[in-house]
Amino acid sequence: MRRIFPDYTYGPGPREGCWWDETIDGPDWPEHQDETSVDVAIIGGGFTGVSAALHLVESAVSVAVFEAETPGWGASGRNGGFCCLGGSKLDHAKIARRFGQSAAQAYGQAELDAVQLVSDLLAVHEIEADTHSQGETQLAHSPRAMEKLRRTVDASGVLHEQHELTGIGIGGSFHGGLTLPVGFGLNPRKYLFGIAKAAAALGVEFFQKSAVLNIQNVGSGFVLQTPNSRVNAKKVLVCTNGYSSEDIPAWMSARYMPAQSTVMVTRPLSQAERLAQGWTSDQMCYDTRNLLHYFRLMPDGRFLFGMRGGLRSSPRSEAAIRQKVQQDFQRMFPDWSRVEATHLWSGMVCMSRGLLPFVGPVQGQAGLLAGFAYHGNGVAMGTYCGRALARLALGQDINLPTPMTQTPRRFPFGRWRRAIMPPAYAAMAFADL
Repeated sequence: MRRIFPDYTYGPGPREGCWWDETIDGPDWPEHQDETSVDVAIIGGGFTGVSAALHLVESAVSVAVFEAETPGWGASGRNGGFCCLGGSKLDHAKIARRFGQSAAQAYGQAELDAVQLVSDLLAVHEIEADTHSQGETQLAHSPRAMEKLRRTVDASGVLHEQHELTGIGIGGSFHGGLTLPVGFGLNPRKYLFGIAKAAAALGVEFFQKSAVLNIQNVGSGFVLQTPNSRVNAKKVLVCTNGYSSEDIPAWMSARYMPAQSTVMVTRPLSQAERLAQGWTSDQMCYDTRNLLHYFRLMPDGRFLFGMRGGLRSSPRSEAAIRQKVQQDFQRMFPDWSRVEATHLWSGMVCMSRGLLPFVGPVQGQAGLLAGFAYHGNGVAMGTYCGRALARLALGQDINLPTPMTQTPRRFPFGRWRRAIMPPAYAAMAFADL
């Protein structure tokens, strides 16, 4: 496997301290051994891969999922747990300018459908995932950002002026906000393992510590090589997102950009502490910065706070970004400056050059499909894209929104494309002033 971050990034260091690991035990998937044959092999056991597996097996297709690490190890087991609108870094107007108004509306409907799909899966499979929040609230970090919210609010949103925030249980140095009534917070690890359990009950085979090291097109299908086995599959789905490899398959090279995100969780806050900061709402929130912060009070009274992570990855860099996230938390919520973070960790989100998710075929490889680039909103969009991949593998015409079907262009500089991130982050930070 060839990845563009240092080996440290893909080891236990950034993941150490993940709160979700303490909330539910992971399933004990076996390692794949010897040789097997299936209709569809899925590379990656996160939201996309497990959703694809569940929707495939419902159509009586034999499916095997190959996870390089342990269940829930990647982004799906260490994210902030925001099931919300998103998936693209482009707003409706920019998508409309690029693809037309009808395509932009279709993409907007896909985001709504993605959130509803997660809600439906939780209900149908009776998954208890600690859900809460009535939609999400975007909070203005500056007067200029608040003025932009005033200009963009429509009939589906509720605008909150600065003086109204305390009345809805949101305290802090914000200049107002906008609530959209779609989405909810959840425990991502409980959700992931819930849909994996449902898929396994229907016959999906799951394997851990079974990284796919090579994909060979043999005409009648594909042969996948893992460290200890060989897999024959008629079709293959690549569902690795921010943890992708440049050569699995080679088509992936430079079509995705991993970016780090860092999360902290506090000890449970007392009622007095919540009142002191003026934060009593369980609404999931994020601010209007380009390099945004996201945060929510969880059902157990702990406060989750996250932000886009560092640009480098090493033990020293990880220590620095963990310190930075705590500093930002204390600055934004000064009455909690003495509330300790009991858990801190980092993981990888994934971007495309066009700033849109992708679902579709790998060019020149009939039967090889990929889905990735959710731009930090993988709970809903990853689940949705997994279902879309399943339907594509079954040969169904699913009429995906045009913006999601465009083959992602490669980033400049190939394996060294991370070089474009420092100036991009600097420009976004300047725009946030």
